[in-house]
Amino acid sequence: MKARVKWVEAATFIGESGSGHAVVMDGPPDNGGRDLGVRPMEMLLLGMGGCTAFDVVHILRRARQPIEDCVVELQADRAAEPPKVFTHIHVHFIVSGRGLAERQVARAVSLSADKYCSASIMLGKAATITHDYEIIELGESESPGD
Repeated sequence: MKARVKWVEAATFIGESGSGHAVVMDGPPDNGGRDLGVRPMEMLLLGMGGCTAFDVVHILRRARQPIEDCVVELQADRAAEPPKVFTHIHVHFIVSGRGLAERQVARAVSLSADKYCSASIMLGKAATITHDYEIIELGESESPGD
């Protein structure tokens, strides 16, 4: 896997992935940035969220669970002094569908956390990571996000 980060100006950088996608990263004005993009540490947290969400959706689909939506909310604490690493990350899954089995959702979250999500497992070397989940039962005419 490769990536490239190019400084644009002030505290603005363009990150380019090996697969050809780009993202803007920037710092806050008090650090010389113009607030044009996510902070690099936010990007790291988003990457972890995307990695574990991908796993949970994939595992539930393979288990033939009627998943219709998955939202992952992350809350992270950082050390007060440099390096300001993550010290605790809480991951809250909101999984929606019609007739999801609670044990299958619990299993998917556990498998992602303990076996499949390389981002979570790597960050878990520095931070305590906790997880929980809720299941939203959708009615006949409801769609995710209603």
